[in-house]
Amino acid sequence: MSAGRRVGIIGAGCSKFGIRDDVTLQELAFEAVSEALNDASLTKDDIEMSVVGIAGTRSYELMPAVPVNEYCGFAGKGPVRVEAACATGSAAVYTAYSSIASGMVDVAIAVGVEKMSEVDTPTSLAVGGRSGSYLWEFHQYGTTFPGYYAMHASAHMAEYGTTEEQMALVAVKNHRNAVHNEKAMFRKEISLEKALSSRYVAYPLRLFDCSAITDGSSAVVLASEEKIRELGIDNAVWIEGVGFSSDTANMTRRDGYTTLRATMRAGEMAYRMAGIDDPVRQLDVAAVHDCFTIAEIMAYEDLRFCRKGEGGRFVESGDSDFGGKLPVNTFGGLKAKGHPLGATGVAMFYEIVKQLRGEAGKLQVDLKNYRGLTHNIGGTGHFGWVFVLGV
Repeated sequence: MSAGRRVGIIGAGCSKFGIRDDVTLQELAFEAVSEALNDASLTKDDIEMSVVGIAGTRSYELMPAVPVNEYCGFAGKGPVRVEAACATGSAAVYTAYSSIASGMVDVAIAVGVEKMSEVDTPTSLAVGGRSGSYLWEFHQYGTTFPGYYAMHASAHMAEYGTTEEQMALVAVKNHRNAVHNEKAMFRKEISLEKALSSRYVAYPLRLFDCSAITDGSSAVVLASEEKIRELGIDNAVWIEGVGFSSDTANMTRRDGYTTLRATMRAGEMAYRMAGIDDPVRQLDVAAVHDCFTIAEIMAYEDLRFCRKGEGGRFVESGDSDFGGKLPVNTFGGLKAKGHPLGATGVAMFYEIVKQLRGEAGKLQVDLKNYRGLTHNIGGTGHFGWVFVLGV
C-alpha cells in the first residue's frame, strides 16, 4: 500500500475547553481555526479544502458543518463533514491528510468542534447510551456510556486483578497535568483519596473515573511536502504512520471486554507504516483515549506500552508519567482537559505538535526520538484511529 505524498502539520489551534455558553458553535470553532491559521502564518485564502468533524448529537444545529465553514471563511472550499463518534476529530484529520496525500489539494484544514452542554445531563446520558447497538442494548436494557466502560473495567479487574486504586491513579495523574494546561476544563489536582471516595457512577467506575460533558474546538492545518518547502516552513510535524480499524457495534458479538480490537489493529497498522517495533523505546509521548480511566489502562496494553494485564501496574509505577518510560496524556487527557467529541481527536494532534516542537512549557517532555502518538476511540471501540507523528 502506498501512502502517497508526504504530509505535514504546519499549524495547530485549540479553544478553551469547558462549558462554553459564552459563544455560538461557529464562534467556538473560529477560536481554534484562528489560532491554527496564525500558527501556520497563513490566511483563510490559503486553505483549499476544509473538513469539519462534529458528532452533533447534542447541538441545536442539525447540519452544522456548512454554518461553521462559512463563519470561518472557508465557503466554497468544502466542507466535508465527518462523524465517527468520539473519534470524529481523528477522522477529520485523516480526511484532510488523504486529500493531500492523494494530490487532490496541497493545503487543507481539519476542524473539530462540539457543544455538548446544550442539552441537560439526563438527555446527554440517553444520547450516549445509544452509541452502541440501539435495539439490542439501549432499547432493551437502557445502557449508558459509563455502563459500557464499567463492563470493561469489571472484566479487567476479574481477569487481571486491576484495582480501583490503579484506575484512580490515572485520574490523579491526568488532573495533575491539566493544572498547567491553560485550555483544560479542570485545572485542579485531586488526591487519590478524593478520587476513591467519590460516588459510583456505574460500578466500579466512580465520578473521577469519568470524563465530563464538554464544549470545545481544535484545528490543524496540513500541507504537502512540496507546499511546505515552497512556504519555507521549517517546523512541520510529519504524519509518519496512520492506522484505522473498527469493531462490531453489538457488544455481545465481541470476544471479550478486556481489550479493544480496533485499538490493536489501528496501532499495528500505524506502527508498520512508521517503522515502529518497540513503541516505548521509539516514542517520546502519547495522547491516548481516556474517556474513562480503564480506557487509558487498556490503551497501554493494546498499544504495546506494556504486556496484557499489566496496564494497572504501568500507571502505578509511574511509567506513564513525566520521567517514566512513556509519558501519556501530558495535557490532562480527556479526563481532565475535557472531551468535546468532535474536537477531542484534533486536540490530540495539538498536544503532540506542541510537544514535538518543544512548545509545551511546563508540560514539555524530554525529546530523544522526536516522535509521538495519538490514539482516538469512537464509541466503545466502534472506531479506532492511531497516528504516529515525527519531526
